[in-house]
Amino acid sequence: QVTLVESGGGLVQTGGSLRLSCATSEQTFTLQRLAWFRQASGKEREFVAAMYWDGSRIDYSNSVKGRFTISRDNAKNTADLQMNSLKPEDTAVYYCAADRYSTNSLSGGYAYWGRGTQVTVSS
Repeated sequence: QVTLVESGGGLVQTGGSLRLSCATSEQTFTLQRLAWFRQASGKEREFVAAMYWDGSRIDYSNSVKGRFTISRDNAKNTADLQMNSLKPEDTAVYYCAADRYSTNSLSGGYAYWGRGTQVTVSS
């Protein structure tokens, strides 16, 4: 069983930045895929960003491309999401996800999930 714990959420003004971090209970190189999803109030959960553990492939949703950056730190066993130029529509609970298996899809099929961290962007 893999435990994921998100941190770094909070309240920020439009145009501001936040850095989310996901602490994993296993060394990140054993997790083939790492991802961030989000769910706004009243909406379905949506894919934000994901990567293979070695960084050989990284995908972003069109809504965050150019503003968000996913990364992982194998020494700290964390997966981070740097969020810049935040907009009110980025307001959501952000979830970290991970999986031990590598697949062609980075946007789904994750076995392990964190409990989420709230990000609120004020206008």
